[in-house]
Amino acid sequence: MLVSAVAAEYKDACMKANQGYKWCLTANQAAKMQTSAVTNRKKLWAFASDSAKDLPSLRKVTRGDEMPQRIIGMAGFTALTEKFIQRSGPDRGTDELAQTLNDYLCDILEEMLIFGGDIFKFAGDAVLVLWRAPAQELAKTISLVLQCSRQIQRKYGNRDTHVGQKVRLKIGISAGPMDLLLVGDRRRQYFLICGQALDELREAEELANAGEVILSATSWELCEQHRLRTRRLEDKRAVKVTGMDRMSSSECQDALRKLVQHPRSRHLEGEGAMRPALPLPSGPNAHDMLSKYISEAALRKLDDRVPLDLFSELRPVTSLFVQLQLTAGINTVATHTVVHDASRMMLEILCPHKGEINKIVLFDKGCAFLCVFGLGGEKLPYESIHALQSAIQIFNSCSTMLMKTEAVSVAVTSGTVFCGVTGHPLRHEYTVIGQKVNLAARMMVHYPGLVSCDAVTYASSRLPPYYFKELPERKMKGLSHPGTVYQYVGITEKSIFGMGLAKKRSEYAPLLGREKEIDLFGSCLKAYEDLGQRHILAFEGTMGSGKSHLLTELAYLGQAAGHRVVAMELLEVNVRQSFCAIRTLMARALGLQDCEQCGARQRTLQTALRGTIEESSFCLLNDIFLVEFPVSDKVREMRGIERKKELHSTWAKVLEKTIGGEFGIFVIDNAHFIDPASWSIMSPVLRNVSYFMVMSLAPGYARTEGFCKAAADNTTSQKITYLRLDELKPSAVVQTVCQNLRVDSISRDLARFLIQRSSGIPYYCKELLGCLLCNDMLLLRTRRRAEKAEDNWESLITSAVEASPLAATSSSSAGNDGRVCIIRPDVNPENTVLPTTLKEIALAQLDRIKPLKQTVLKFAAVIGPVFTTQLLSHILPDGMRHKMNCLLDMLVSDNILKWLKTTEVPEDVRDPTKGPGTSRQAERGVERPSPSKKTTERQSGVLVFCVPLLREAAYELWPERQRVALHRKCAAFLERHAHKCKSCGQGDFVAFHRFTVTSTRKGGSSQGPAEQGDPHSWEALVLAGEQLKRDRTHGPEGALQQQQAFLEEDFGVAGWFLAKSEQTAELPSKTNRKHSGTCSCECKAIVESVLVPLARHYVAMGDAARAFYYLLESAAAYLHVSNSYVALMKLNEAEVLRNSLEKKANVIARFEEATFFSLKGEVCWRMGHVKLAKKMLREALSLLGRQFPRTSTGAFVKSRVEKLPCATYVARRASSLPQEARRKRLAWLLRQSRCLSLLEHLFSLEGTSSGQTFCLLAARMKANTDRAVDSYQAADSCHR
Repeated sequence: MLVSAVAAEYKDACMKANQGYKWCLTANQAAKMQTSAVTNRKKLWAFASDSAKDLPSLRKVTRGDEMPQRIIGMAGFTALTEKFIQRSGPDRGTDELAQTLNDYLCDILEEMLIFGGDIFKFAGDAVLVLWRAPAQELAKTISLVLQCSRQIQRKYGNRDTHVGQKVRLKIGISAGPMDLLLVGDRRRQYFLICGQALDELREAEELANAGEVILSATSWELCEQHRLRTRRLEDKRAVKVTGMDRMSSSECQDALRKLVQHPRSRHLEGEGAMRPALPLPSGPNAHDMLSKYISEAALRKLDDRVPLDLFSELRPVTSLFVQLQLTAGINTVATHTVVHDASRMMLEILCPHKGEINKIVLFDKGCAFLCVFGLGGEKLPYESIHALQSAIQIFNSCSTMLMKTEAVSVAVTSGTVFCGVTGHPLRHEYTVIGQKVNLAARMMVHYPGLVSCDAVTYASSRLPPYYFKELPERKMKGLSHPGTVYQYVGITEKSIFGMGLAKKRSEYAPLLGREKEIDLFGSCLKAYEDLGQRHILAFEGTMGSGKSHLLTELAYLGQAAGHRVVAMELLEVNVRQSFCAIRTLMARALGLQDCEQCGARQRTLQTALRGTIEESSFCLLNDIFLVEFPVSDKVREMRGIERKKELHSTWAKVLEKTIGGEFGIFVIDNAHFIDPASWSIMSPVLRNVSYFMVMSLAPGYARTEGFCKAAADNTTSQKITYLRLDELKPSAVVQTVCQNLRVDSISRDLARFLIQRSSGIPYYCKELLGCLLCNDMLLLRTRRRAEKAEDNWESLITSAVEASPLAATSSSSAGNDGRVCIIRPDVNPENTVLPTTLKEIALAQLDRIKPLKQTVLKFAAVIGPVFTTQLLSHILPDGMRHKMNCLLDMLVSDNILKWLKTTEVPEDVRDPTKGPGTSRQAERGVERPSPSKKTTERQSGVLVFCVPLLREAAYELWPERQRVALHRKCAAFLERHAHKCKSCGQGDFVAFHRFTVTSTRKGGSSQGPAEQGDPHSWEALVLAGEQLKRDRTHGPEGALQQQQAFLEEDFGVAGWFLAKSEQTAELPSKTNRKHSGTCSCECKAIVESVLVPLARHYVAMGDAARAFYYLLESAAAYLHVSNSYVALMKLNEAEVLRNSLEKKANVIARFEEATFFSLKGEVCWRMGHVKLAKKMLREALSLLGRQFPRTSTGAFVKSRVEKLPCATYVARRASSLPQEARRKRLAWLLRQSRCLSLLEHLFSLEGTSSGQTFCLLAARMKANTDRAVDSYQAADSCHR
């Protein structure tokens, strides 16, 4: 093939320059970056130098050589993005889009690198590639580029995707001199090119249709025209290339050799990187200089030695696009000045908000900046507010301070995007890809001259509506449903006077779970009324702890007691607005928020403040209250400091009059957002005035720390009551959920899910409940126990779930009818995607830890809420295993994970319904890290996530391809231990199950730090299983309200199961000769830590057959340990999975189907549904090839058949079969025996002649089956 012959010399040179890379020409298997290239990297210190020489010059630009360049664009990229989102949802669709784009780009870039191209810049759906050549070689280089372009169009120009949208390429080529521009500040710098050749290149790409190659006018003049066949474009100088005479092998080799050996091409010493088109810095400061061009999010991962292939994540971020429309005819120097000034201005604005510029792109009429908030390590609470604040600041600054700029447009969108490395292993960049990025780019163009935002940003900011203005809908290319678009207007006249409490008190019931805080408010208020001394009641709580709802309740109680209440809520935007807090407080106390006209406000101020301040000082209130009092001579004569002092004095008098006048209660929600200017006036006034104030604070703010210290100070502690809000008790969570749903009770599964996931935080509980409702995962039913339910499988599931609900109040009685909320039987709440609001809160906490620790946490999240160090070590990359124990200890000290004791069976770590452990909680059964202990002592350790939401958020960061690979590794490790414990024979829970299903054990062999049969691994899994069992079975403390404690063991969840089931709990069976009654072995733990996770791993991998296999094993294991309720739930999961596969043929084997019905029959029997059990067992026997008759006549005939001798034939056949087939037949026979044993027992309970007939038939059939089993077992023993 021409490419292989032509590129051999270039490949050799490139490989010498890029040590550690593997060159691959396979179309769909690009060269893979090795992690050693990253882990051996020298540490980058991006901001080491502060010298002036590090700053890009505003006047100097680097003039390049003649440079052929090519831009490749993808046609229909935005439409492709929307197709993925519509088909798979925002998260998975974004992931699939990024994978498709990355695979496609990798193939294309491979060709470009082989032909000597230098990948200069990625711009969304376009790639800019440069070839640097001296003027005398320019024509030959253009031919080389054309040959590369046509080859790419032929191989990759039209590719199908699994969503039905084609990806097509269009290519533009230009040539000529370029100017390299460097912009930014001391910390972050960016490079871009400009010049006439770039303008022609953009024009050529825009003229190209899908599948075409367009040559610019200059390139056409400079190229080897005799080689080309072209067609002129109407009214254009550019030409379309329709064909060419291919360059010979020697010509290509010569052109490539001159590109590689160009004197300006440099190799970065010590790294092996080569850029043929761009000069690289050299010397000892090269790393520091180059680090300034790397994204800060990526740089943190590099410096913490995170492998490059683990950079990519699916993150909810906020994208901000800025477009500067430059003046027509602007020259290169002026363009450089504008872009440089704009970039420095933006960096200064973005830095406090943890945003960063990801990309700068020049186009023919301006420049576009892509800024991103929420990249790895940079997530902040209230991210949308930070982005909107930055957007309005950037808009105002660029509009007023930049010269040569005609218009500024800013667009803000929020949503899940792919954040990571895209491109080719030899040329890649850290960027963001997703529908929301495309939407921001479209909005920036279609809504020019303003700050626009999408509906998600509008909602997630939680700002009052008057900060926004709805914009008319406009059609955007590639976007069928962009949603409502808003203009962010920022501070308006209405927002200047602030807002009252945003939360509304419930009309149906008082606030639940905050009785202690309400009582404290009442006692403090009474003491203030009696003594008249000032007092501040401050409540500190984390985000979502219910501070705002509590203050709303207290304000209502204050008004109900006859007091005047002045309430206000501060927002995150207010902390950077000088005098915002004091203005809002005074305006609401004086009633100015109701005065729409300036004159009305002036009259209100004069009436309220006459006698408090002099008439000449009223004009000092003009700016703060938007009034127009005449400026007095006294104020006009004031200058500088004197005027400022008078201003502060006047405001202090107004504040003193406002607060210290008429008795009232002042309520400030989010008092930690009081701006410094306001506090400088409020602080001295509050020390000298009698008042009663209630406020809420959040941890981590300077204002909060100040109040906390004042409350602890002996001199001020009597005047400040400071209380930290605890998590809600489980009983309060249940009552709150019932109140919100307006039901009498909820199922225990729902209660457990909400209590454990919410950790007792009201907002978390509300969002989780809303997510379940939006996804139609809940059922509201009227419970009537007097009515007899239908005798079918669905009714059995529903009855089991409703059997023992949690009541909202103690007045609920079992005999009364009432509404109950349950989880739909066909859904599993554990598989729900974390709501975006909670994911952002959890990610803000995760991003406080270092990248390498976060990476280990992501691996652990794939395993589950409880994990062993052996399994974690097995799935970790080789380069991270030696750091694992140290990193785990640090995560434990950060209170993110906690160790379980490994020396003995641990006690309850904590009641899982009481929320995550904290540093203030005493943790029984938890081993805290000790510096004196060697890390080797914890090789068999078990760890637990303290906060479930952190695990879920970390798990959802994984791109699907990597996530599936990790689930496969976990499954391979766990399959070694997917059997009974030693005391129970170590076989399958469904006897010989593994021999009946082909390929179920495929991939079970695994290599890793834990060897096959490692006893420490088994012990750790037993310990993990004990913890998982406690988390599942522990009843919500305090939530029962004098109801019986909830027990899943002993065949039921309530007293409605038949007592006779308990008397006949275990039947003799060849599958379980040792087990009786309750199981005291280790199987209880293994089913929790091995079998259940295996089913989950295979579901995540999309392997339905194996998932079904392990769901059956799990159900059989729960029956083995006498837990019929959970066995029922596992069979219900299997039923849902089976129903989803009905249209797919041969996914579930016949034996699997038979086992499924057999286990259902056993569960029905244990739960007292005898008729349904018989039906299921008959179906199972039919699938197993042993028909059990339904009529007496059929039973008579079958009885005669069963009397026929066949023992000799069975023994001869058993000895002739190979071992694998013999054991497969044993599995069928043992399952038949089990079904017949159950039928014999069920018919024996009837006490009728018909029942006796069927009982005797079942016994005879079982005896024949058992003889066959003995024959096969004997044959198996002889051949061992």
